[in-house]
Amino acid sequence: MPYGIYDLAANTGWVSVGTDHDTAAFAVESIRRWWKGRGKEDYPQAGRLLITADAGGSNGYRTRAWKAELAALALETGLDITACHFPPGTSKWNRIEHRLFSHITMNWRGRPLTSHEVIVQSIAATTTRTGLRVHAELDTTAYETGIRIGDGQMKALPLTRHDWHGDWNYTLRPEAYAQVNDAPDPFDQPSPDLSWLCQPALTGLPPQEWDTLITTLATLHEAQRETHLDKRRGHRPRAGHTGRRPILTLADRLLAAVLHYRHGLPQIAIADLFNVRPETINRRLRDIRELLATAGHDLHPADRQLATLDDLFNQAREAGIITTPEIKTAS
Repeated sequence: MPYGIYDLAANTGWVSVGTDHDTAAFAVESIRRWWKGRGKEDYPQAGRLLITADAGGSNGYRTRAWKAELAALALETGLDITACHFPPGTSKWNRIEHRLFSHITMNWRGRPLTSHEVIVQSIAATTTRTGLRVHAELDTTAYETGIRIGDGQMKALPLTRHDWHGDWNYTLRPEAYAQVNDAPDPFDQPSPDLSWLCQPALTGLPPQEWDTLITTLATLHEAQRETHLDKRRGHRPRAGHTGRRPILTLADRLLAAVLHYRHGLPQIAIADLFNVRPETINRRLRDIRELLATAGHDLHPADRQLATLDDLFNQAREAGIITTPEIKTAS
């Protein structure tokens, strides 16, 4: 997968061709390689770096790992790094699409991309009559997926939001910051800021029945997880291997199912509430629905259906539930 950096002033491109996962660490490493290989030579007096990026993907405005990796790069280079994201659905406004990637696509059109070397050579051979030059290199590093940046880590980052659309526009300062070790949430407990969703007025279950259901699902989840690993890897995981830190705890997944199947809340609204992508919610709902079916437990629709998060918060307030309605958009 290619990750490109386009220098508007110099009309030059730098493309890292990754062989592993498209993660925030891979995106920032590509920027780091550009800075070390070209940027600091072309702009030796630079004190800050402006990055215009898409709204989603590995460098998305909601991606906490992207901000954490940028903070590390700012500290390493001594640069103030400002990221300005194009609004969702407007990625084609980014000039890198028209001045770099479009020419790369035309250059390799019709050529079989049979190896990494062919891809790198095809990208590096891209030129235009206006003087575009492109450097391309292979990045064979393995990048871990599923890295979760906790609230404590986010608060510690030297990040300043801009007054105008602070979610889309922010600056990472080159300052040392405390490395907070956020322990993963217990798998049978909801994330702390979502614990208010466990109230019987929303789940339809008394606390004891909720605990019993969670215990049952936890046992079934282990069997489900090993079955999925068997299918994907062709063998059982090593004893003691726990895999990567889950983005959603089992309790979070059950709460998402309650909101969707019992209250009718759309998946996109649940994704905003849980600070994950809609596709993550979709996958977890499928998994938890399978577990509920195995456990013989049905989530019956409530009399009152919810269309938005405001509806959810209003119902919670009417039931006397103290909520934390601030949605953390990756901070």
